[in-house]
Amino acid sequence: MKQINVRVDDEIHAGIEARAAAAGMTVQAYAKQVLTDEANDIRHRFLTAGAHFVNEFADAFAEEFASPNSGRGPAATA
Repeated sequence: MKQINVRVDDEIHAGIEARAAAAGMTVQAYAKQVLTDEANDIRHRFLTAGAHFVNEFADAFAEEFASPNSGRGPAATA
């Protein structure tokens, strides 16, 4: 197993601590999870495909499925 040491400024460290705490993790476990996620090619392909979907179809999707209160999409009849 390899070890990585990273230096960050206090503001970034505080943000990482807060996110780790919110996830119920230690800073070390959180950092390991973030780096593992970043190294996951399948995850990156999924996120790229999601971004493509949003770029191509977001307006049509919102028009079709928007809530009646949003002012977009089909109006609900009661």
